[in-house]
Amino acid sequence: MRYFVAKDSIVREIWGKSDTVLFIFAGAAAEFALNKAVDWLYFTGKLPADPLGRLFSTVGYAHKIILSPEDDALKAIDVLRKIHGTVEQNRGAVIPDWAYRDVLFLLVHYSIAAYELLERKLSATEKEEVYHVFYRVGDRMGLKGLPNSYTAWLPVRALHLDENLEKSHHTANLCKQYKKHLGAIRFEVLMQSQKLLVPDRVKKLLQLDGLALLSPAIPLYKASRRVGLDHIFKNLLLPSAYKAQIKALDVQTNTKKCPWKF
Repeated sequence: MRYFVAKDSIVREIWGKSDTVLFIFAGAAAEFALNKAVDWLYFTGKLPADPLGRLFSTVGYAHKIILSPEDDALKAIDVLRKIHGTVEQNRGAVIPDWAYRDVLFLLVHYSIAAYELLERKLSATEKEEVYHVFYRVGDRMGLKGLPNSYTAWLPVRALHLDENLEKSHHTANLCKQYKKHLGAIRFEVLMQSQKLLVPDRVKKLLQLDGLALLSPAIPLYKASRRVGLDHIFKNLLLPSAYKAQIKALDVQTNTKKCPWKF
């Protein structure tokens, strides 16, 4: 059976581990709040009503596409585009192409950033592989203006960060909703996680100042995975109501473990 992403791909290893996906989730939460097109997510009312569920749905959809057989993945991408088309019809406007690209770009960035935080540095070839997978997703969705390589993407990503992010009343409201649904302690853990992952532009806009207090905990977390206690740390990031969804993100992959992994 042919898969959308080859079974020995680094991308399947990245997205086949719940802890990596949760850190992708954490970084995405920051950029979602700053994106100038976040009003589209407010249009349906689903984002402010259930910000964790909405973000989990977005990340979960990417998880499904990456790990599915090719035919199923392509169908899922087509459904995703159709859903957004329905929203556009209901609002009587078109979601700007750059907004779609922004979501795609943040998935590329945090896939790399989260894996490098928890595992090891990726090679240039592996980063290219990550980008190429999401390029294929965007191409299937009919997005225009996608750079054709990872190296060509880097300056475009930087430009998107400068032009398409802003701190708005939606940002303040969404952060308030994150805190409400997570609770004060988990919200603080979320922000500390974001400090380890987000670009400087995002840190500046969200005022994520100071040292990341979670930095000393990362080696401890890596050690906890060896003795099966990593679930404790995972529960710190998201409420227990998401326990089943978090567990479902763990997938067996055929990717060889790196001998220099902690």
